[in-house]
Amino acid sequence: MWAAASALAAGCGGDGSAHPSGSAPGGGCPAALARAKEAVGRAERTGAGWNGPTTGPAAVPGKSLVYVAQTMTNPGVAGVAEGVREAAAAIGWQVRVIDGGGTPAGIEAALSEAVALRPSGIVIGGFDPRLTAQQTRRAQAEGIPLVGWHAVASPGPSTEPPLFTNITTRVEEVAGISADWVIARSGGAGGVVVFTDDSIPFARTKAELIRRRLAGCPGVDLLASSNIPIPDAGQRVPQEVSSLLSRFRDRWTDSIAVNDLYFADAAPALRAAGRPGGGPPFNIGAGDGDPSAFQRINSRGFQAATVPEPLSQQGWQVVDEFNRAFAGRPASGYVAPVHVVTAGNSGGASSWDPKGYREAYRRIWHGE
Repeated sequence: MWAAASALAAGCGGDGSAHPSGSAPGGGCPAALARAKEAVGRAERTGAGWNGPTTGPAAVPGKSLVYVAQTMTNPGVAGVAEGVREAAAAIGWQVRVIDGGGTPAGIEAALSEAVALRPSGIVIGGFDPRLTAQQTRRAQAEGIPLVGWHAVASPGPSTEPPLFTNITTRVEEVAGISADWVIARSGGAGGVVVFTDDSIPFARTKAELIRRRLAGCPGVDLLASSNIPIPDAGQRVPQEVSSLLSRFRDRWTDSIAVNDLYFADAAPALRAAGRPGGGPPFNIGAGDGDPSAFQRINSRGFQAATVPEPLSQQGWQVVDEFNRAFAGRPASGYVAPVHVVTAGNSGGASSWDPKGYREAYRRIWHGE
């Protein structure tokens, strides 16, 4: 463990130099730095087996799902949708995806359409159902169970809003490890920009937790927190990055974004400014881990790390949770562990896809 942690201080698996120019090892937080290096070394490990459910009800036949997406331009939302499609085919159900387009009106219309179709279950894909309270009440009145993905801040069942369960990694773990990665990489002496979308409660909570963890290391300076809605990122992030470069210059050593896609939009501005693809700034995505993020990480193309959600596995979990609901059983309670991906441990992969879950769910559903 400490060998891996020491490698972090030498640049997080080779993704960047340990200390900004003129900083001293340990920065202003030796205890926080030591804890961060240990935590990141543990999170970067690979090869663990499936630690999720291995028992549950057999497949309930003849069911249908509608996946209501906050926006299919969000790679995390789209990745889970693909997992739901794959799992629905494996269990023998029908599934339809309706795209809310990333706007309140679009999401309300999409959920209204979903309820009108009267499916067996509806997936709340990446938006707060409290913002669609009328449609949620209609689904509840129709006896249609709801399963959320990143619908509320915490995993597990929810009474308000009414969700059979909500699937997500623990936001405090994702936020904490992304901030720890920056603390470890910078040797406790970095200058950080946080990119977030405060219109999404999950993202807003995550950003606040990131800022709190960074504040625990006085040597790390929070330069700015940029609130840019995900649907607007393509238009606004390049301008914001150019402005940040002008304001902070070499003080900007690291970035944390609540979603990897911010770095896809940041890359052209960083490239135009002559910044190297391998950093600085060294960029870590605190969530999702879509294929384009892995490509940027593997090619050192303006992203150094991500804290990926196991998106396909979570799509399979969505289907399994519905099967438990249809069978009159409680939610599984499973929460995926936090993981950090860099070029040093990705193995050239394009997603974080833990081993064993497909086989485990098929055995639960079909006894295979």
